[in-house]
Amino acid sequence: MSIAQREAFDVIVVGAGHAGIEACLAAARMGCSTLMLTLNLDHIGQMSCNPAIGGIGKGHLVKEIDALGGEMGRAIDETGIQFRVLNTKKGPAVQASRAQADKALYRQRMKRVLETCPGLTLRQGSVEALIVENGEVKGVETQIGERFYGRKVILTTGTFLKGLIHIGDRNYSAGRAGDFAVHGLSESLVNLGFKVGRLKTGTCPRLDARTIDFSKLAVQHGDENPTPFSFSSSGITQRQVPCHITYTNNRTHEIIRSAIHRSPMYSGVIKSRGPRYCPSIEDKIHRFADKNRHQIFLEPEGLDTVEIYPNGLSTSLPLDVQVEMVRSIEGLESADIMRPGYAIEYDYFEPTQLYPSLETKLIRGLYHAGQINGTTGYEEAAAQGIVAGMNAVLSTRGDAPLIFSREQAYIGVLIDDLVTKGTDNEPYRMFTSRAEYRLLLREDNADLRLTDIGYRIGLASGAATKRTSDKRRATTALITYLESQQMAPSAGINSLLESFQSAPLRSQASLAQLLRRPEISLGQVRVLNPETPTYDRDIDAQAETHIKYQGYVDRQLEIVQRFQRMENVSLPVNIDYAKISGLSREVCEKLTRIQPQSLGQASRIPGITPAAISLLSFYIKKKTA
Repeated sequence: MSIAQREAFDVIVVGAGHAGIEACLAAARMGCSTLMLTLNLDHIGQMSCNPAIGGIGKGHLVKEIDALGGEMGRAIDETGIQFRVLNTKKGPAVQASRAQADKALYRQRMKRVLETCPGLTLRQGSVEALIVENGEVKGVETQIGERFYGRKVILTTGTFLKGLIHIGDRNYSAGRAGDFAVHGLSESLVNLGFKVGRLKTGTCPRLDARTIDFSKLAVQHGDENPTPFSFSSSGITQRQVPCHITYTNNRTHEIIRSAIHRSPMYSGVIKSRGPRYCPSIEDKIHRFADKNRHQIFLEPEGLDTVEIYPNGLSTSLPLDVQVEMVRSIEGLESADIMRPGYAIEYDYFEPTQLYPSLETKLIRGLYHAGQINGTTGYEEAAAQGIVAGMNAVLSTRGDAPLIFSREQAYIGVLIDDLVTKGTDNEPYRMFTSRAEYRLLLREDNADLRLTDIGYRIGLASGAATKRTSDKRRATTALITYLESQQMAPSAGINSLLESFQSAPLRSQASLAQLLRRPEISLGQVRVLNPETPTYDRDIDAQAETHIKYQGYVDRQLEIVQRFQRMENVSLPVNIDYAKISGLSREVCEKLTRIQPQSLGQASRIPGITPAAISLLSFYIKKKTA
């Protein structure tokens, strides 16, 4: 018997993508002996699609992962080559951070972090089956017969479960380009009773920068003073590079239309659905036929490579069509394709088969995180990974799972959507519009919301909690000053206000009252009152947002309190909904399948009517009377 067969771990993580990384680091850092198993140790943290972290809704997730003690934010801060804050002309709730990554540096850094993490063991191997006894997971078995035993198992398998790559009319088995697919594990889960589905995603061809005429293209620079993702980062010090912008044109569209019958999505070869909000170029031309051009962002894949990612040009057309299509675009007339674009189909398992802890309902001790749950995106995967890792450890301790509410974190919105509503057979992507309390869930206050929780369970550091406490104290001090400091009208003050295109003062007002004017910033308040104390920009942003949006925040908090009453009503485990008089068969089936843990969660299940919630509420009151 091999060492691997004798050795037992507290937690086993299968997969080394963005979910797997956060899961195994969370488990090991919280004190559990942890094993990570992956197909290729050289591909830890690989970015299979675009080389970027963050974006609308996604940047919020990265900030929350960082606040809890995760790694993604620190990794991109050290390896990012262009940083931008999006939606700066809109309110703080929808402003989001995004950074281009040096793919190779990101991957190397993540591997180094995992290799040096105490309590974490790395092994290369293809997991093909679960070891299950009496409805509880006991370990995993690899392709070559190795058996690894563990108290908890977390599956973070990405697109590798029966992955099938499509380029034109050709297809082949792969987890992504250059990596094998996994077949046995998917079959093992089906045999255990899990409901399986198929999803599709895709990626762009990679171009050779030496064959691109950048002189014809618009330059897109990053922010002059980049804002880090991690609350622990002091700044961005590595070299930054620009991206470039070009557009498709009528000739491009005609090339695609004339060859669309050769696309596996339109020839009927691919039957599964891809992400609606990240469509292929074929989909764009078909669905938006009235548009005569589509924007393409040319993004460098790293500082020491010539590969360029043409974001917006995802395709599974045959290679000859890809070449013709690319060369019809301005600046790309002589561009060479280094790697073709492709679509990939893969198995996923309906996330309504999970509890909010991400533990499966069918098998005790088994957790799913990432694309296996039907999500798309590095950030969504990482958020699920850290939650699965934390809850696996809490379970080994005999503690209650950590469940994030919708008003507490975007992570809570993400997981509640997945386990309550499912994916509707379409890859799930996070947006700020999915959060009904998004003014409470800003990027800038993720640490104030979550760092103390991360510290309490043993993941966030003491330094992080001190930093958060100092930030909270400084923010309160600045707000107090602005609310208490009065300013009287004068010719000088009114002249400055006029230069700010703001109305003159007619009577005495506090600095906070002036700051509530939409056209006045905290920087301008300091011009009006030079004695206003100065703080770091994150504290300034926190105080300014609090003062400007306090009324809106208070209204959202009132709504949260009203809905909290339903969230606090727990539903009994294994309740027999068929015995509740008045519930329709359809409602009973949905409630039985989802097994909501609270009246609030039940109310968010699609098809559950207010009348059904009233009947449930009456039933619970009667039972507890």
